[in-house]
Amino acid sequence: MSSATNSKYTSDFVPVKAITNGTIILDNNEKVTGIKIYPRNIFILDTATQELIISNLRNVYNIINYEFWLIVADRPVDINVYVSQLQLLYNQTNNPVRRKMIIEDMNKANEFVNDNIVDTEFYLLFKEKDIDKAQKKIRDLMGAFLNAGLQTAPVSNDDLRIVLDNFLNGGATTKFGTVMS
Repeated sequence: MSSATNSKYTSDFVPVKAITNGTIILDNNEKVTGIKIYPRNIFILDTATQELIISNLRNVYNIINYEFWLIVADRPVDINVYVSQLQLLYNQTNNPVRRKMIIEDMNKANEFVNDNIVDTEFYLLFKEKDIDKAQKKIRDLMGAFLNAGLQTAPVSNDDLRIVLDNFLNGGATTKFGTVMS
């Protein structure tokens, strides 16, 4: 048995060498990268627009001729800045009606904090050894999803860490520092 097999650290089992420039570099020097697909609630649109978007998405997935992973990840929402801004606004406001409304907003925000609210994010990731080919795939995917009516962006290092946290830590973000540099 290898020392990694006997290890009590998850990081010893994960073949990640580094996360840099929106790319996970694996131990075998393969690269994992992709795009973040911003959510869009199509169910508030009329039926014809819904069907058009779904048809366009079907076309997007049919043009992808390489292995990919569609990943749904939850990211904790930090609304502490928003709560702080509400507190400042409350302190600056003398109007009793406005103060009452601000207090109601603060109470609602505190309910969210206590319920561990998360944003759901969508990623399409793929492996590619050649970074130039990976960048072309990212551009092609972003254009295809834009034509389908969805906004996208290349994945960031932070996005990739969230994806790994979701898989390795059950969605709990590590608070003690970075495991991988």
